[in-house]
Amino acid sequence: MALERSSGLLLHISSLPSYGGIGDLGPAAYAFADFLAAAKQRLWQVLPLSPTGYGNSPYAALSAFAGNPLLISLEKLVQAGWITEDRIAGLPGHFGNVRFEEVEQRKWPILLEAAHHFLSHHDDEQWARFQRFREENAFWLLDYARYSVLRRRFLSGYWLSWPKEFARRDPDALLKLQQESRDDLEVEQAIQFAFDEQWKALRSYCAEREIRFIGDVAIFVNFDSADVWTHPEIFELREDLTPIRVAGVPPDYFSATGQRWGNPIYKWEVLESRGFDWWVDRMRRTHALYDIIRLDHFRGFEAFWAIPAEDETAIHGEWVKAPGAALFTALREKLGELPLIAEDLGLITREVDALREQFDLPGMRVLQFGFSDRAAHNYLPHRYVANTVVYTGTHDNDTTLGWWQHGVAESERNAVYSYLNPAPNDVVWTLIRAASTSVADVCIFPVQDILVLGSEGRMNTPAIPENNWTWRMAPDALSSHQSQGLAQLSELTDRDGWVDPPKA
Repeated sequence: MALERSSGLLLHISSLPSYGGIGDLGPAAYAFADFLAAAKQRLWQVLPLSPTGYGNSPYAALSAFAGNPLLISLEKLVQAGWITEDRIAGLPGHFGNVRFEEVEQRKWPILLEAAHHFLSHHDDEQWARFQRFREENAFWLLDYARYSVLRRRFLSGYWLSWPKEFARRDPDALLKLQQESRDDLEVEQAIQFAFDEQWKALRSYCAEREIRFIGDVAIFVNFDSADVWTHPEIFELREDLTPIRVAGVPPDYFSATGQRWGNPIYKWEVLESRGFDWWVDRMRRTHALYDIIRLDHFRGFEAFWAIPAEDETAIHGEWVKAPGAALFTALREKLGELPLIAEDLGLITREVDALREQFDLPGMRVLQFGFSDRAAHNYLPHRYVANTVVYTGTHDNDTTLGWWQHGVAESERNAVYSYLNPAPNDVVWTLIRAASTSVADVCIFPVQDILVLGSEGRMNTPAIPENNWTWRMAPDALSSHQSQGLAQLSELTDRDGWVDPPKA
């Protein structure tokens, strides 16, 4: 898949300076879209939009299909008539990092109230859109609603701790749930409808400004999720439904003991025998949300690191082959040519490269990785090809300034000076310019780098479970100075959408 030469910014929705203590799909998102347009940035990359569980990681979500209710804008619900303005007074303001527990405690009751109001006070047009939403998303919506209702009923305990009849999805128990909790199930679906309406509106606003969304798909799903509860037959689970093996990565740059993610492993042979039906549904839903899809941990589609579930670290895992070529062939046959980006970072083999090249998928490069030794030179611009997406850093890296101040060995620092010759206080924008001027079709900059923030702006530290995903941009942090600088850079490096006129 060929990408147009362009650039964009990485900023998750939760990191917006929205009213209510967490970034959402309201006014701050539209203001950021205006900034992107003024800066001639044509891409907005977000992390998974899914509802999060313990640890608040969007990569360990409660559903691979649902939207995160906490990202719904209460201000937009007021405009839509779902709640009154006085109901949202007194919530946390626009400043400060996300305090997830506090946000959920204060926001969730208002979302429930708004959904109840919609269900009893809708007009015909709203109801028709709601019914259409339910029909189009029937392949996941009801089961997600059941899971959410049961999760709250049993005090958020993960599904394996529920009473046996619910953990094992006994048909009689599910029928009883449908009869006794019909209103609660409707509310859950209405909340998902609200998310969908607001997301579509934001996407439409961005599309009018020629801004496209890049969204992430985490290869694995969380054990505590509607997906594993609904489809246990496609995961490696024991008779008692506990995982046999879990996913992760071996010891690497980030961790000497590797990363034990804890996600259950797919039964790929079962999925393949069914035509990869679950993956087809997942990618159909994902393509409905995003313009371009970044496949996180792409190397796992060729071979994945499987760890015995009882192990506390990832050290004793093993590489196991996956049917990536068969999967992508099936996706192409069922859904057509999907706009995919392969996150091919980490230990990449010739087989992984061959899989990516077989389907003509752009790979990724991260400038911060390019200066450690000769083997890392693949991440430097002189080694790029056009079909590449380059980042100064990602959500898993320190900010570029934080990396420069705290994470660079003396040999790397000397390599940066030799290669880029940055001015003493200009290393961040020197890397931004290096990415922009490269032959890579797409370059993406974390907003923290545009703001030249240090480690206080870091989004996530892999293998460290606490204090991640909380960073929020300060109100008015982005200015016309930054938008003008980015716009000029975009114009000079032909990333602004300009098309050469036809030759006479």
